[in-house]
Amino acid sequence: MNDKNSYFYQNPDKVNKETILLLLLLYSTGSSSEHILVKKERLYRIFVYFCRSLQNINIMNKLILYFLFPVLIFTGCNSREKEANIRLQNARQMYEQGELNAAKSEIDSLRTHYKDVVNVQREGLELMRLVEVKECEGIITFCDSLLPLKRMEAEELKEGFLLEKDQTYQEVGNYVWKLQSIERNVMRCYIRSRVNERGEMFLESVFFGSRPINHTSIRVSSDDGQFAETETIPFDGGLNYHFKDLGNTTEVVTYSGDKGVDVVKFIYAHAGECIKVEYRGDKSYTIYMTDADKKALVATYDLATVLNDIDNMITRRAKAVQRIEYLKSKL
Repeated sequence: MNDKNSYFYQNPDKVNKETILLLLLLYSTGSSSEHILVKKERLYRIFVYFCRSLQNINIMNKLILYFLFPVLIFTGCNSREKEANIRLQNARQMYEQGELNAAKSEIDSLRTHYKDVVNVQREGLELMRLVEVKECEGIITFCDSLLPLKRMEAEELKEGFLLEKDQTYQEVGNYVWKLQSIERNVMRCYIRSRVNERGEMFLESVFFGSRPINHTSIRVSSDDGQFAETETIPFDGGLNYHFKDLGNTTEVVTYSGDKGVDVVKFIYAHAGECIKVEYRGDKSYTIYMTDADKKALVATYDLATVLNDIDNMITRRAKAVQRIEYLKSKL
């Protein structure tokens, strides 16, 4: 309905003291619902029409408009501030009870719906920082309780490994299954694995033969037709390198991270089965993994999992400590 067609707009001489009081009282309500806000907007426009027709309103009604309207508007704003403070108190109680996610949700709601209540926004920001401090303290407590257990587990798993590390040139060493040390495995084709001290696992395909095949990837499969493949690693003299000795060629291709993870998981899951390995390159070559090589990979994967957990917890704890220092500097 158009406000210009309203009864009061067309008949401003009918405006009396009681009408003005009722309209202003409705306008000053503290509700923030969309329905009431729409009503407030229409009432405000009607009020403007009243002001344009003040020549038809007696002096008493004019005094009501001039002095009572600002008071009632202030009352409405004060009501919103009370609502915001009640919700802020709810968030504070959630924080004190350890309901951190609920407290963060309530504070986010305050930020969205009460942007105009500045003091509540300021206190809400401070409370959010306290919530984050408590979350970080929880992370530190969790890591401190679990790290000793994980380290004990890692020490037990390391018993079958050798740590290969050049103290001069390497910051991070590699754990290699004792039976897969290079000295014990010359002049043969096999799949070997290793894990560094941070829990990063590497898979290597080693080919030995009288003629090169220039392989760049491998495919493993079981008797039931299931298979997995590595990504292709082109010859670069590093991750894919060759060398000759006494007329024979040795090729070593290293697959790190996602480049070999599918094959690692396949061998781990099918360690009790016969696993065929196909070298793929200029020429193909096929072997079957020995039980010793499968056992080495399983042990390496288990150690990698624990070492990776330890590294992640150390990193997570350090970030939590750093975050607490920052948050407390802002409180």
